[in-house]
Amino acid sequence: MVIVRNIAAHSADVDLVLTIGVFDGVHIGHRAVLRELFARRKPGAAVGVLTFDHHPQEFLHPGHAPWLLTTAEEKINLLDACGIDVLFLIPFDEHVQSMPAEIFLRDVLLSRLRTKLLVVGENWRFGRNRTGDCALARREFETAGSVFEAAPLLEEDGEKVSSSRIRGLIEQRRFDVADRLLGSPFTLRGSVRLGDGQGHVLGFPTVNLNISYGKLVPPAGVYAATAHHEGSDYRAAVSIGDKPTFGGSESVVEVHLLDFDRSIYGDCVAIRDWRFLREQRWFATKVELAEAIRADVKAVRGSHS
Repeated sequence: MVIVRNIAAHSADVDLVLTIGVFDGVHIGHRAVLRELFARRKPGAAVGVLTFDHHPQEFLHPGHAPWLLTTAEEKINLLDACGIDVLFLIPFDEHVQSMPAEIFLRDVLLSRLRTKLLVVGENWRFGRNRTGDCALARREFETAGSVFEAAPLLEEDGEKVSSSRIRGLIEQRRFDVADRLLGSPFTLRGSVRLGDGQGHVLGFPTVNLNISYGKLVPPAGVYAATAHHEGSDYRAAVSIGDKPTFGGSESVVEVHLLDFDRSIYGDCVAIRDWRFLREQRWFATKVELAEAIRADVKAVRGSHS
């Protein structure tokens, strides 16, 4: 997969079949569109995705962007796994926001990228002040001898499949449904940082994860999960929250890997296969907390048996 970050400097040498969108999560609806592109591309043409390195709402409404199902790096890897040929990964900035809709269609998509087929969602809007719509795109593409299609959103269980729906499922801890709509497990990745060492004191050492800014984190609580580190999977008890027993204020993600006793500071750990065990709570003593963690670990073992 070729990654193009500057379309203005790009010169297409083959025809393109393309889809455009935020692609947060690269869920089964996104993948259905990609399968359509692969099925309809002519010999010699490339399959491409045009998306953004940050959610457009970060630029349009700073501080109010939705939490991300996938970081930019995760999105790149998922799209690569889908087998696309070229990924246009661009910033959503003032230049993109202010570009006239007709210029985007004629100069960028049709002329520079040589787009012969464009498939987007039926509610697609684009261009300065969001004046561009599917009707305009269809006219411009037909005039140029290319094909434009507006695809309805995929439905599952009687509801539209969307990134916002999947976010809501994760916030409700309905991980089984979220994973099914994503088409792959919801995964939380982070590098291991130094913690306060309380886990070692309690007899259950943990790794503390640095999570990328903007990444969606499940609600506070204790979970059974699978932790992946350096090619191996481990059963894990995951605690998310502000550690009320120790008077904490910062929310942290702590992972106790069962049957694992190594120092892995700086390494990456990925958490998936989430199952909610209990709410976060305050304990009067460390002994009570240790007993609760012991029960959590027992539940993790049972959930993987």
